[in-house]
Amino acid sequence: MDEQITELFDLTKKLVNLESVTGHEKSCCEFLSGYLQNHGFQIELQPVTEGRANVFARLGEPDVVLSTHMDTVPPYIPASEDEEFIYGRGSCDAKGILASQVIAALQLKASGIRNFGLLFVVGEETLSDGARRANMMPAGSKFIINGEPTENKLAVGTKGNLRVDIRATGKTAHSAYPELGDSAIEKLLDVLGEMRQLPLPEDPVMGRATMNIGFIQGGHAPNVIPDSASAQILFRTVCPSVELRQKLEAILKGRCDYEFVRDTLPIMMEPIDGFETEVVAYSTDLPNLTRWGRPLLLGPGTIHVAHTDHECVKKSDLVRAVELYSRLVRELKNRV
Repeated sequence: MDEQITELFDLTKKLVNLESVTGHEKSCCEFLSGYLQNHGFQIELQPVTEGRANVFARLGEPDVVLSTHMDTVPPYIPASEDEEFIYGRGSCDAKGILASQVIAALQLKASGIRNFGLLFVVGEETLSDGARRANMMPAGSKFIINGEPTENKLAVGTKGNLRVDIRATGKTAHSAYPELGDSAIEKLLDVLGEMRQLPLPEDPVMGRATMNIGFIQGGHAPNVIPDSASAQILFRTVCPSVELRQKLEAILKGRCDYEFVRDTLPIMMEPIDGFETEVVAYSTDLPNLTRWGRPLLLGPGTIHVAHTDHECVKKSDLVRAVELYSRLVRELKNRV
């Protein structure tokens, strides 16, 4: 097997075996900093919160930057493999992508290409705090190639997201005498039911916006009227969220406490000749990296296994991604 292909697979497994659930990316940051420095890259750490930092590696003054995230969703699942796949948490989203970008960068460096960089951020799976920090420290690049699982197709559109957290309050009482209490759970269910009936916008390219009630909690026991209940709801948006937010506030005001904790715009991107394209339904760090150049999105793996207990990535897709990243960097540098 080719030496760099072996290194690609080994690097993917090493990264998967570094537990880096959001908020715990330190070991991954330290490993990548040392690895890339040993390969001749200039390393800059971008502090985000205590013990957490983005890794920016450069050769010269970058025109093009390859980027993805170091963090994963829980729980940690160590790496395993067979002849066709590498398995484990982050294998698809996004440590296999990260490894492909690193090996592509080593190939570009070996061929004499300079003035490009690598940006690996924390916090993508929650609030994109790493990307927002990076956007305060732009490198002057003209293009940023973000990595997410796109099945090695160049994404020409990504949905945005709008997250709203809701908290209902009531009054406890014995369940045999509900008239003496005020059920927070029933209040919450009422507003969630109305939210589910909202007509969601559609876009001819992006498709239809969607809603997911991803988290609910509340109450104390079956025989107690609950005095508190909460929920977290995520909308995948296809247009600016102003109108949707207004409709949600009309439902929620005076009935529940609420907070819009994340609002990410959808993005349309340009196709490039010779690259297969698609539209993806998820959002990325790109809306928070606006000062790093014109955005592109491409990566190995399928989003359909990301965040699952059987997360995996095809080894052949990783190899293909290295070639695509290398070709894309060369193509974009020719445009500078």
